Amino acid sequence: MSLESPRILVVEDELAISQPLAKLLAREGFSPLVAGTAADALAEFAASAPDLILLDLNLPDGDGRDIAREIRRSSGVPIIMLTARGTETDRIVGLEIGADDYVVKPFSSAEVIARIRAVLRRSEGAAREADDGEAPLEAVTVAELSIDPVTHRAYMGDDELDLSLKEFDLLYELASHAGDVVSRDDLMTRVWDENWFGSTKTLDVHIGWLRRKLGDDANKPRWIETVRGVGFRFAAADGSAES
Repeated sequence: MSLESPRILVVEDELAISQPLAKLLAREGFSPLVAGTAADALAEFAASAPDLILLDLNLPDGDGRDIAREIRRSSGVPIIMLTARGTETDRIVGLEIGADDYVVKPFSSAEVIARIRAVLRRSEGAAREADDGEAPLEAVTVAELSIDPVTHRAYMGDDELDLSLKEFDLLYELASHAGDVVSRDDLMTRVWDENWFGSTKTLDVHIGWLRRKLGDDANKPRWIETVRGVGFRFAAADGSAES
């Protein structure tokens, strides 16, 4: 990433938004790139390798969420979604498919710049850790559940679990501390970033999705136990719940 002038791809079909936003980014020391359609966005992404993408959900030739899914097949580039949809569910769906953050229209200049800088700091920090030769994350096994952070795959016995990026990160964080209580704040910081702007309901929704994919019952949990007022406890190393 160019620290002097990070490239920001703005995917937005409304000129009344994209043009002022591009000027704002330039004033703040970024190099803006603009695409008004889904097709142009994917072409610009392939040609320019941006450092971050501001991605509108509503485009004339497609849905921004489809673009995010396509990009996530080959890249971990930070994505911030621009959306007029203000419900919690809409925002969570965006995060579920791989977005790093979201901004709800209408947004202020200060807000969008703050979010861009926060997401870039997180991305740059991860890159520095890799460059510093930090030991790679280790595989985790809890009973018949195995999780490999290198390949980003998790298996229940011989069956691979179909997990989103955040579901995988959340599962790995919980399983890495099997038998111990992990607080809500720690999970939000480690999985979503200490600069997270949204509500912690996102965590509850992802826990619910994760439980379903593990075949878990919230009332009689085998894998993920809710510790009220604190956080969550994953099954102990032998696969049994602890109290």
